[in-house]
Amino acid sequence: MIQRKNEMNINLGILIKIFLLLFFSFSIYGETIEKNYALFKLLNKTTNKVSQKKISVNQNIDWETLNIEVLYCASTIPTEIPEDYVLVDVYDNINQEKINIYRGWMISSLPSVTPLENPIYDLWLLDCINDNDS
Repeated sequence: MIQRKNEMNINLGILIKIFLLLFFSFSIYGETIEKNYALFKLLNKTTNKVSQKKISVNQNIDWETLNIEVLYCASTIPTEIPEDYVLVDVYDNINQEKINIYRGWMISSLPSVTPLENPIYDLWLLDCINDNDS
């Protein structure tokens, strides 16, 4: 009886330690810093021209035939591996029609996994920044 009670206490202690470890792990890695601007790079495949542009969060801009709206931009905290995330909505204004060609997240370190790719343009996130001068 005493041995069984000791085993239950040990198991309960192990469960509490695992819970605390998981709780603190997820809370540390879940922190992000919201930023004001997203820095993008655009490749026009027909002209082979590459350009960069800063887009403010909650702003629509026209870039070539694309209309881009940045909905959210954030970076990881400085103590973690640098990473930037952006939620973006992209429309193509072809033949006076506004066609949604991309809606979703882009991650700066994984441009091959989360890019906008279409027959004319490639668009990917470079950075999330706070000031307009960077």
